[in-house]
Formats: sequence, structure tokens, C-alpha cells
Amino acid sequence: MIQFESRGAFAAALADLPAANKVALAAAQLRQNALTKPLGSLGRLEDIAIFMASWQDRERPRLDRIRAAIFAGNHGIAARGLSTYPAEVTAQMVANFAAGGAAINAMADACGAELVIVPIELERPTADFVEEPAMSEGDCLAAINAGAGVVEDGLDLLFVGEMGIGNTTPAAALCAQSCKGAVEDWVGAGTGLEMDGVLRKRIVVSLALACHGPACNDAFETLRRLGGREIAAMAGAILAARMKRIPVLLDGYIACASIAPLVADQPQFAAHCLAAHCSAEAGHLRLLDWLGLEPLLRLGMRLGEGTGAAVATQLVRSAIAAHNGMATFAEARVSQAQ
Repeated sequence: MIQFESRGAFAAALADLPAANKVALAAAQLRQNALTKPLGSLGRLEDIAIFMASWQDRERPRLDRIRAAIFAGNHGIAARGLSTYPAEVTAQMVANFAAGGAAINAMADACGAELVIVPIELERPTADFVEEPAMSEGDCLAAINAGAGVVEDGLDLLFVGEMGIGNTTPAAALCAQSCKGAVEDWVGAGTGLEMDGVLRKRIVVSLALACHGPACNDAFETLRRLGGREIAAMAGAILAARMKRIPVLLDGYIACASIAPLVADQPQFAAHCLAAHCSAEAGHLRLLDWLGLEPLLRLGMRLGEGTGAAVATQLVRSAIAAHNGMATFAEARVSQAQ
């Protein structure tokens, strides 16, 4: 199990990222070219299969073990009324996850994923980042390690999700700091705020950037000052997956925002990631463009919890099934195009 002993160890891991296996990629491409279909006729399904092969180091990728890790955290910033739900809903939804009653429970079961729920100190919200950093160095490192701890050897695919009332506000702050642009580019309605609520969020994010922006000089410090425990945990899980060469399906706006500081430091960080979907949250499409990722789905989803990634996992299954199960032209004795 990967654990980071210090912020320096986190930075060192981020600076030394393994790459995809070019031999496996080439072998998978040759197999795709030999299957009984016109070249490119399965579109992005072909690309997905080759991507999976390159990160799993095998010509024929597999999906025997999929892990869905859902992290929960509470935010001091929620006391400013930046969500339509009260902060106690975070713990209530964690109980719902445990009882099997949430959307992600049904969807993880449908796509064959092992579901792991990780609540992180729900009784102790992060600080209000308008006034001070959201987390101490120790708290941020602990959250990152909580995420890294779910990444085991033998996983074929990982996706992460979150639960944390008010967490679209820190997500917007992370994007505004890491990706730049105007604050209004990144702040949306979250759980359904009216325009006055959105305006309050913009003010809060602007104040946070004014307070912390000059000190956000690396990915760790940006996560510590502007993030949240569940957000830092997602970043830690996705980094640990990269270190183990496990491909990742990114869920919605908050999951993608969790790696924005890492990509700001290392532009190729998201190379082991597929974007599951583009959510209805304002800023998500802009963030995906900045990450250089094209979403697999556009379904107007904005629930979080990893639900978009769970749905997209079905596409990955189809891509791998076609890649592994189809006959080649030679095997089927079918003539190829001239």
C-alpha cells in the first residue's frame, strides 16, 4: 500500500510519474487493426481498449477487479450557506451508502465494481478557507494517504467519488487557482442554488484566492489551503493509481478538480485517466478542456458519488469485450479490405 511520509514524498512521487507501456500499446493497436471490422469502425471504443492495454501492460486488457472508492468530508465553508443542503447531510448520506440505499450502490453493483466508502473526520470540518487554510499540513497529508490507501495491487480500473456538502465551492477555488481564468468561469449552482447563492459563492472563492493564492506554490499547498479532506483523498488515490499504473475513470467536476493542482505542477499527470462524463455543473467542460480530456458521456448528470464513472465503466467493458472477443481476419478467414 502506498503511503506518503511527508509532503516532500508526495511532491517526489508527482515528479516521477511512470508512463504507459508503449510495447503493450503497439500490440493492442495491431490487434485492433486485425479484427473483423473496418479500421476505426468502433470509434472511441477502440481507443479505450488500447488505452487500457497500455496501462495494464498487456495486449488484451481485463476488468476482473474494479474498485469504486467514495470519500466523504465536511467543510467549514458550508456554514456560509453555500449549499441548498445542511452539512449534516454528509454523514446521513454516508449512512445511506453503508445501508446500500444510494445511487452509487446500485450503479457500482451494475458495473461490477467493489465499493469502498471512506468517511474522513466528518465530526471535524475543514476550516473556513476565507479566514485560514482549509487544512493543516498534517490533516492534508492524512487525507491524501486515506485516498492512497484504497489503491491495491491487482486492480484493473479505479474510479473515485465524493460526498461533502458545500464541496463545489472548494472545487471552484482549486480550478480558479490552478487553471486560472475568471472566478465566474468556475462557480456554478452546485446542488441547485439560485443566482444570489451563486453570487455568494463567487465572492467567497474570490476572497479565498486573495487570501491564499500567493502561497499556493505547489500542488500540496493548493490542496491544503483551498481543498477539503475528501478532495485531497481523491487526489491521493489517483496519484497512487498512477504509481501502480492502474487506469482511472474520472467522475464529475469535483473529482476532476481534485487533480487540477497536480496537473498544474505536472501537465502529463492525467495521462492515465479517462473522463467518464461531462456533468451539468458549470465549469466542468472548461476543466475537461484544460485537462485535455474528452468525456465519454454527456448525460446531464451532476450527482457526484462516482455515479458518472460507474455508468462509463459499462463502455469500458464493451470496449474490452470487443477487443478481446472478436476474431481476427485470419482466424475467421475473412478477406480484408484492399
